[in-house]
Amino acid sequence: MKRIGIIVCDRWRRCAGGKCLRALRERAGAFSRYANEEVELVGYTTCDGCPGGNVEYAPAEMKRNGAEVVHLATGLVVGYPPCPYIDDFVRFIGVKYGMEVVVGTHPIPQSYFETHEALATWASPGWRETIGATLTDEVTRRAYD
Repeated sequence: MKRIGIIVCDRWRRCAGGKCLRALRERAGAFSRYANEEVELVGYTTCDGCPGGNVEYAPAEMKRNGAEVVHLATGLVVGYPPCPYIDDFVRFIGVKYGMEVVVGTHPIPQSYFETHEALATWASPGWRETIGATLTDEVTRRAYD
């Protein structure tokens, strides 16, 4: 059993988590890594807004609840502009809590993909690597619009 936590961007604080939970159930997007595993969600919270103060503390609670992996929700990369602290969050959680950090949850919706492609937001090789687990194919992206 893989136990995970999810941290979402605070600008999506009213999100009910539908796309993340659907992707977890379907093992889509960044959750495809668990295709052959049982997964339990043990924590779900926001970053608490820039610069992400909750990222300092929420992983501790997730870890106490058994989390081995923290997923930084897809909203951190599809919002505009994408989270400027995402690399810091990945590094901090990994070092402070010794937990694996995955950028992404559900597949990037096609509408966001088209906007960011037009803006060349993710044109650099670094960004392509960061969003790789959530990029998927167009059919899947459209299904998550």
